[in-house]
Amino acid sequence: MNHIRDAILASDSTPEDFAALSIPESYRAVTVRKSEAEMFTGLATKEKDPRKSLHVEEVPVPELGPGEALVAVMASSVNYNTVWTSIFEPLPTFGFLERYGRTSPLAKRHDLPYHVIGSDLAGVVLRTGPGVNAWKPGDEVVAHCLSVELESADGHDDTMLDPEQRIWGFETNFGGLAEIALVKSNQLMPKAKHLTWEEAAAPGLVNSTAYRQLVSRNGAGMKQGDNVLIWGASGGLGSYATQFALAGGANPICVVSSPQKADICRRMGAEAIIDRTSEDYRFWSDEHTQNPREWKRFGTRIRELTGGEDPDIVFEHPGRETFGASVYVARKGGTVVTCASTSGYKHEYDNRYLWMSLKKIVGSHFANYREAWEANRLLAKGKIHPTLSKTYRLEETGQAAYDVHRNLHQGKVGVLALAPEEGMGVRDEETRARHIDAINRFRNV
Repeated sequence: MNHIRDAILASDSTPEDFAALSIPESYRAVTVRKSEAEMFTGLATKEKDPRKSLHVEEVPVPELGPGEALVAVMASSVNYNTVWTSIFEPLPTFGFLERYGRTSPLAKRHDLPYHVIGSDLAGVVLRTGPGVNAWKPGDEVVAHCLSVELESADGHDDTMLDPEQRIWGFETNFGGLAEIALVKSNQLMPKAKHLTWEEAAAPGLVNSTAYRQLVSRNGAGMKQGDNVLIWGASGGLGSYATQFALAGGANPICVVSSPQKADICRRMGAEAIIDRTSEDYRFWSDEHTQNPREWKRFGTRIRELTGGEDPDIVFEHPGRETFGASVYVARKGGTVVTCASTSGYKHEYDNRYLWMSLKKIVGSHFANYREAWEANRLLAKGKIHPTLSKTYRLEETGQAAYDVHRNLHQGKVGVLALAPEEGMGVRDEETRARHIDAINRFRNV
């Protein structure tokens, strides 16, 4: 892989140089193994340790098919689906790979006894398959994680509705936590030239997810002046929701769990902040019983911060722990938009507060290509900035996933693949200089 790294780091490499590079037979990748899928059986979720299940090993380079690209990965990042894959929850991902493998002879490549994981990357195109015209070797790119076949009419209005839509690196193989990744060409987007490799790799999944969930007509359709309650507002997903709210003229009400995380939100420009730990909100009296009095106390606190107004939008992703409160505090006619359930999938809420107040619950899952492109465009324009708190080496991915699993991180956690060190990959120093204060502020979350 050294010759590929050298070509990327050289300032005078041409597309012809990249096209002439030999592709190695194997590459290093972060994997989970099918033979170990039961290794955590009987353990509570918090006791499952990604450091034990994630491996860095040499794997063969996959065959390149029509409409696909091989990308040399300079940097990637850890998402919550990395954690789910590593602890085999809610179920091992090998079932996804087996089902995908049955759809076509080419898809059979993905059904392997190991799973190369990761749903973000920043890197350089090495090869493209038949039918790829928009990208060529040497192009510096990032990838969004929607892998879609588009053979069904259902996907042509919104590709997220395609019945064969999958999340790359989670429901497909050959993901981005590796030295080489296999992607569909319509996953590729231009890398922001003023960002480093690790900065460019960090936003992908969460930036696009937050855009669809909050801004897009397929999500909450946020408008100027909206009050937006954002759970986990300093985290990998919430930090982008906070930025979109601020950039779009809305008023974010940031919910965090520590004074340190509250400071992160202030540095992003938010003013209305609730530290739910120090204010000791207990939405559940016990494992089976919610506490409506705490919902009301929480709603009162929100109105104190908004001049007496309830949230127009509640940006949900914790799930079970918070969902009852989210439905309660949303304004009459408001929207609860949800994309995950990190505290549990089985939600409970009092339906009277939904139907009698004409509220809506909207499900949102990642983003289509157009939404991902728009979110990436805002990043390239310096309207949105990467939130990256720490960067690990590829062989340290287990520790990185452990930190995310235990909520020891802030913002996003990056992973260097072929990039030898942090701070490389900037091609537009002038634009970076204009945004350097914001970049450093968000980098040092």
